[in-house]
Amino acid sequence: MKYFQFSKFDPNQNLKTDFEKLLDLFTQLLTYTSGDVAEALSWLTELDKQYELTNEEYGMGDFIDELKENGYIKEDQEKGKIVITSKTEQGIRKRSLEEIFGKLKKSRQGNHRTFKPGSGDEINPETRPFQFGDRLEQIDFTTSIRNAQINHGIESFSMNEDDLAIRETDFKAQTSTVLMIDISHSMILYGEDRITPAKKVAMALSELITTKYPKDTLDIVVFGNDAWTVEIKDLPYLQVGPYHTNTVAGLNLAMDILRRRKNPNKQIFMITDGKPTCLKIGKRYYKNSFGMDRRILNRCLNLAAQCKKLKIPITTFMIASDPYLQKFVREFSETNNGKAFFATLDRLGAFIFRDFESGRRKTVY
Repeated sequence: MKYFQFSKFDPNQNLKTDFEKLLDLFTQLLTYTSGDVAEALSWLTELDKQYELTNEEYGMGDFIDELKENGYIKEDQEKGKIVITSKTEQGIRKRSLEEIFGKLKKSRQGNHRTFKPGSGDEINPETRPFQFGDRLEQIDFTTSIRNAQINHGIESFSMNEDDLAIRETDFKAQTSTVLMIDISHSMILYGEDRITPAKKVAMALSELITTKYPKDTLDIVVFGNDAWTVEIKDLPYLQVGPYHTNTVAGLNLAMDILRRRKNPNKQIFMITDGKPTCLKIGKRYYKNSFGMDRRILNRCLNLAAQCKKLKIPITTFMIASDPYLQKFVREFSETNNGKAFFATLDRLGAFIFRDFESGRRKTVY
């Protein structure tokens, strides 16, 4: 007989400790301060004064001591300051993943599904009759024995080719992704912080791939006047610079990376808030921030066409809504047969997550 046991409600049950509550705020502030511990603690102290986050029993000094004891921060003797540890870096990525994508459990390797049946690592629930060329390990013996009993009876048990049932397995595709992040000055221009949401998305996506799709690869490319790669562990420290937007350099580097990847499925995600304004010709930079410079745009379109030939779709996440920028992004996406999202900052992560998970090939405007 089933029964239920009721107990007195305790409002303090399952609540976070003082340290855990402050740690959540601290890790979030670290994203905004690009990993600067002193600045993050300074902001946290101001918040404490304004909103009384601590009390007489547990103060900011106790919190800092626990950060050190639990291995979240350490003293860097060479730099002469306190820095975060790899434990904190991973914690920031996990927090971004939970914030943007929701809590996702680790799954088996290579979980991108395709519609092709064949030799794979996930069992298909459907069976089919045996065909010449099927392998022994594909035979579903339980179903085959049942078929033999039905077809020939139990008393004179026998099995022939018509009784055999094959249970197929489905392929799980591996994907190589390059995430391009614009770090030009416009990402913090006009009082709007666009780089922090971009960093959060990059950290969440990296945590998603390393936990749920460990056979996939993710490379992070940042581009300003030039383009270069950054490690996943470096994402919290990412900052914008006094740069123009050399989209061509970013695309060239992304293509070079994907050419070396053996996975047949490749894609580029690009987060930007503006038009391409820079080219590097030899050792000289050609820059034009005014209007839409066709010399620069045509180079971008040529690379989009090259990616199309290499079967590398480009998904552009434009975090700006200027009509002339939308026109360029449409032209760029049509040339590549890719996709474009004109995303608000608060919906950027959701857009990228849905696109990464679904693998659709439809252009969305």
